Amino acid sequence: MSGFVLATGRLRVASLALLCAAALLPGGIAHAKSTLRLAHASSTTSLIQQASQMFADEVQKRTKGEITIRIYPDAQLGDEGPIADGVGSGSIDIGLGGVVDGIDPKLNAVTLPFLFANAKAAHNFLDSAEGKKLFSTGGSRGFYMLGALDSGFRQFANSARAIKSPQDLQGLKLRTPPNPVILATIKRLGALPQSIPFGEVYTSLQAKVVDGVEPEIRDFYDQKWYESVKFLSISNYIWTPNYWFMNKAKFDALPEDQRKAIDEAAVVTTRWYRGALDQVYADILAKLKAQGVQVNEVDPAPFRAMVKPVYDQFGAEWGVELVERVRKSAAGE
Repeated sequence: MSGFVLATGRLRVASLALLCAAALLPGGIAHAKSTLRLAHASSTTSLIQQASQMFADEVQKRTKGEITIRIYPDAQLGDEGPIADGVGSGSIDIGLGGVVDGIDPKLNAVTLPFLFANAKAAHNFLDSAEGKKLFSTGGSRGFYMLGALDSGFRQFANSARAIKSPQDLQGLKLRTPPNPVILATIKRLGALPQSIPFGEVYTSLQAKVVDGVEPEIRDFYDQKWYESVKFLSISNYIWTPNYWFMNKAKFDALPEDQRKAIDEAAVVTTRWYRGALDQVYADILAKLKAQGVQVNEVDPAPFRAMVKPVYDQFGAEWGVELVERVRKSAAGE
């Protein structure tokens, strides 16, 4: 019996020594290594892909190699809607995209027409107390919000004519993403919205299923939509984000230091991404013009005058108070 007690005591001492030694190592006690799957629908040459890779590198560095993030671009795991569904169910760990009805439809409030004067105003809102309050959602549906990367301002592009006034939009069939605010706004402006999955837009334009798109210009260039559409009208009529979200159960199951590493990596990546946008836009516009795309600037005033019913529609759906709070915060009031 005494031998058993002695052996047990030695085992406890040895275990305690190992724990103390681990605690003295840089980073403390090591965790089991894991791999997270991150999916988005943007191309392998896009700024979103570059941001995803930076995020993956930052997470790996901050967790000392304990977490590896495997990236699936180009809608390899599905379009934006299925990506969000996959993150909610846990088959995908992290997603980026513009479809959030499955997370919380109120997140679409940031896409109300002519809400932001410029990208800085959008960023100020996202970083504000009101923006953080809006994005602290989705938990009850299985999502943890990491933030948002600019999808950017959306424009008008078609194969028929330059858009200079709302009258020029009348009757044009424009592909839109499945965002209810965009659908309602395009309809209000007189065009015919066609909800087509992102991965099918190129062939839809080639086959003339639609007359055009209302793109963010990086997608317009990266996806080569300019091959079929030669009129690009800069209107900045809606700003949209790539919402950035993670499966909440997966996030909550991670040790605290790894959760902190993921949050910090998202902040660092967001800061870099915002700083890269202006030069990217300037380069893309030059490349589009070189491809024969005719670019014109749009006076937003007559378009803005038409969209109040869109605010009324979603105020009735999400709450007038919420829409008004977002509007005032976006305007810096």
